[in-house]
Amino acid sequence: MFAAANCSHRISIITGHYGTGKTEFAVNLALALAQAGESVMLADLDIVNPYFRSRERRDLLEAAGIRLISSSQACSDADVPALPAELLAILENRDIRGVLDIGGDPVGARVLARFQPKLIQEDCQLIYVLNANRPEVRTPESAIAYLRGIEATTGLTCTGIVNNTHLCGETTEAEIRKGAALAAAVSQETGIPVLCHVAEERFASHLSDLPETVFPITIKMKKPWE
Repeated sequence: MFAAANCSHRISIITGHYGTGKTEFAVNLALALAQAGESVMLADLDIVNPYFRSRERRDLLEAAGIRLISSSQACSDADVPALPAELLAILENRDIRGVLDIGGDPVGARVLARFQPKLIQEDCQLIYVLNANRPEVRTPESAIAYLRGIEATTGLTCTGIVNNTHLCGETTEAEIRKGAALAAAVSQETGIPVLCHVAEERFASHLSDLPETVFPITIKMKKPWE
């Protein structure tokens, strides 16, 4: 299973450019960990994207035994929003597997900066989610520059790349493979390994030739008007 083999760290911090599908990945990762028998907490700390928030799937997550915590709605427009006290439970309770969904740019990533001294003492990984169809990160150079900005803001070092290239309902196998090529180029340049390629379950069997793991998902996050 992807969650066990590729996300063996106790805390997984999920970041990436707005629109890459990082919240979709974070939710599916949390569900996979819970299905594997882990005690999971998912922290919704994304103050950048107003449309796709993991808190909107609270009922689904809690039904799977996942505890959801989120930043203060009242401070969602602030540079550094109010962080819930429950976040400390993820950092201090080593029986918990934590998934932290943070903002999709260096400003959004700032929410974690104050916890950097604590995080570097914990078993955590910073995962960079890539979507080759996002104009701002569609080349290796721009994707790496964006990644370095997030690292500089959080004070953490990225340890894994996730290819989540999609076009929502128009996604094809060719699009996912295009993202795999981008992820490979970024990995070669930075030395950061590609953890997996995210694909809806209908595509997974057609991607078995890729050198890295394919993480099959079902779409949980819908646009507000869907």
